[in-house]
Amino acid sequence: MGGAERNARKKKQQQRAATTAVSAARGASGDRSKIVIGIVVVAVLAVAVIGGVLWTKSNGKEPLAAPQEVAGVSAPIVRDGGAVVVGKDTAKATIDIYEDFLCPACGTFKKVYGDEIKREIEAGTLKVRYHALPFLIRYSDPEGYSRDSANAALCAADEDKFWQYHETLFAKQPEEGGPGYTKEELVKLGTDLGITGDTFKQCVENGAHEDDAQAELDEVKAGGNFGGTPTVMQDGKIVDWDDEDWLANLVK
Repeated sequence: MGGAERNARKKKQQQRAATTAVSAARGASGDRSKIVIGIVVVAVLAVAVIGGVLWTKSNGKEPLAAPQEVAGVSAPIVRDGGAVVVGKDTAKATIDIYEDFLCPACGTFKKVYGDEIKREIEAGTLKVRYHALPFLIRYSDPEGYSRDSANAALCAADEDKFWQYHETLFAKQPEEGGPGYTKEELVKLGTDLGITGDTFKQCVENGAHEDDAQAELDEVKAGGNFGGTPTVMQDGKIVDWDDEDWLANLVK
């Protein structure tokens, strides 16, 4: 077996394992009510082990600064209400990605498929409608990071910085259950990415697009086939990305 063939086989194996991990993470977040008791027990045990010191996930929160490697995407970007459309209208395939910036499974999905999705967008074969949802609004402490980050991403789209903002929020994703980034930090990220003027700051602080983001969540839930984040759909039907070739098959 040649080196190239070994590398290709290894890549397939790694992607298959990663896809399984994403599916497992998504399934775990799909029925949270069944694990609330377990979470409480674990939290109590953690406090006991630490010896009465309050346990928190705040140490896992990285400073919200754009990575040096973050870059834009060579494709049209348009905000459409609570969705952001990235890609050419002539693309062979259009998909909807429903995500939450706090969702761990969404972060894993982004790591596994993000580069491939970007390549297809830039090649003109794929158009993506990104829906940042306030889905896990109660799963940060204090509550509301899902809502605030979704709103901020839409505000960034108004300033032609959606892609860089989106990439950074996942690259610096806070832990579920811990503190998310504050509105002040979300505003500073926009400034770091080159957004100037007061419009973006006011948009973030005033929650200008909160209703738009909530409307996207309400609409997809009303469709009856939304199982949580991340969800990928094409023409209203769920795309099964357990198959590592799902994207390649869509754009053929």
